[in-house]
Amino acid sequence: MTSEIEDIKSGYISAINGSLIEVKGLEDKIKLHDLIKISSYNILGEIIQIYSDHVIAQCYENTSNLRLNEKVTNMKEPLSMELAPGLISSVFDGIQRPLDQAYRISGKKGFLSRGLDIPSLSRTKKWHFKPKRKIGDEVLTGDVIGTVQETPLIEHRIILPVGYSGILTFIVDEGDYTIIDEIYKIKDKKKEKSLTMLQKWPVTTNRPFESRIIPKEPLITGIRIIDLLFPIAKGGTVAVPGGFGTGKTVIQQSLAKWCDADLIVFVGCGERGNEIADVLKQFSEIIDPKSQRPLIERIILIANTSNMPVSAREASIFSGVTIAEYYRDMGYDVALLADSTSRWAESLREISGLLEEMPAEEGYPAYLPSKISSFYERAGIVKLLGHSESEEEKFGSVSIIGSVSPPAGDFSEPVTATTKRFVQAFWALDARLAYSKHYPAINWINSYSNYPEYLSDWWFERDIDWPEIDSDWDQCRAQINEILSQEQNLLNIVQLIGEENLPEEQQLILFIGKIIRESFLIQNAFDDIDNYTDPKKLLGEIKLIILLYKQAGELIRQGFILDEIKSFSSLNDILRLSQTVPNNEFFQILNIKQSLLHEIESLKLIHGVRGRE
Repeated sequence: MTSEIEDIKSGYISAINGSLIEVKGLEDKIKLHDLIKISSYNILGEIIQIYSDHVIAQCYENTSNLRLNEKVTNMKEPLSMELAPGLISSVFDGIQRPLDQAYRISGKKGFLSRGLDIPSLSRTKKWHFKPKRKIGDEVLTGDVIGTVQETPLIEHRIILPVGYSGILTFIVDEGDYTIIDEIYKIKDKKKEKSLTMLQKWPVTTNRPFESRIIPKEPLITGIRIIDLLFPIAKGGTVAVPGGFGTGKTVIQQSLAKWCDADLIVFVGCGERGNEIADVLKQFSEIIDPKSQRPLIERIILIANTSNMPVSAREASIFSGVTIAEYYRDMGYDVALLADSTSRWAESLREISGLLEEMPAEEGYPAYLPSKISSFYERAGIVKLLGHSESEEEKFGSVSIIGSVSPPAGDFSEPVTATTKRFVQAFWALDARLAYSKHYPAINWINSYSNYPEYLSDWWFERDIDWPEIDSDWDQCRAQINEILSQEQNLLNIVQLIGEENLPEEQQLILFIGKIIRESFLIQNAFDDIDNYTDPKKLLGEIKLIILLYKQAGELIRQGFILDEIKSFSSLNDILRLSQTVPNNEFFQILNIKQSLLHEIESLKLIHGVRGRE
């Protein structure tokens, strides 16, 4: 042990520039991204530049009161996440310090003390381990050695770490163990190795997998405009740009509560402290609608508020995706919600400015695109390494939904424009919709998704067959997009000549567009019925609107006027359907459909009687 300590070489601070320090004496035996520690203050930093006679490190904490010539120690490892049972339901900062313990140690003063040295995961808490392998088994990287019931909702699978394989020579009996107790041993060609439930992984390195898979299954969100018009696949990437007050945080919370991912990793990056505190409070109180258990039992939270050091803010995004990949490798579908990547990009700009690098557009560093792409490229659905006992354990996915906060809602600014290049779906939040109380305020003109062609087969298998309308999910999307697009064009004409001067067919477009907007696209996240729409109800609701559109168009071509169609009593049922018909009462939608068809036939019959008179 003494020789190991002596081997850790020390240097000293030769210059201080904000959160950056210049260190001499380490340049010959250090690697890029290695950690350093300022010994007397216990402050961690990361090497970001190496020169012939000094290195530059960014500190993860406040550098006030530091002095020149302070001793700096080379930790000889990069920033890494501790991965083991105990992650779920925890709240960490950007470098994985547990905030509940930090709060207690800091004396509840409201601010964290500097230089806290706290293990990320408890070394004393015991977990009930169940072995899944036996002595003599050949095991490979990614194989499940045993399981721990981490929460009532999530089974934590203890997998063989990357780089290990061999014959299992020892494994403990079922029982209670800490994450640092010896659990099993494997022997390869060289020697026998002892392993625990705890493993570590560098945050900037992608965890390996066997192969990427083309996405075929949607990540159902329960938000109608998303699931129909701008869907995301499991393993997909989405940007959610929007200015202040457009509802980014509410969408993130709705996704955390309702999307059909097994696990949620929520990264609060650079947002206001009171907003993060409100999110944490709500997650602790919300009941998971699927299991009726507290939602926090399948959520991992990383909170790095705007008053925390910018270096830790930069690290927090990659800390979150590293934890997400770890659970992906257990065979789970993980959703990473990052709020907001703009604050993360601002930390890059601040550090780049301190380094006196040549700025690119709006002061952001020239490597902003590569940084953003290195984050989003870690999403995907993959075939996992190792043997798999079940089909579910062969594949895992990480879906990344990153909100962006463009200044003044300007989507042409560098972070939004660059992010748009690397994501496959774009949910553009519109301040005008938000101010008119249209939530979610996703603009259907500016938003897009590249996933529908991959997901159409999944939806086709779950299609509901109505003889009156021959349209599946994909065709419904196209028809709704066409109606909304035509309505947008007609609204410009209406401002000039008035709606009453348009032909009946064009007035019908405006009428159906209004129904789509007010009954389908608007959704109340706080209503017990409207907060989540399952796929079957979504298809029934949108097909009902398309049925009305087609039948009304046929009536107008036969000489009826739009005012006669607007008198249908079933229209009120269609408008209120979202908030009155629960997901498990689909028969009510069928009843509304029959009422609509009956009123159409009655109108035709009356018209026929008029003709004979």
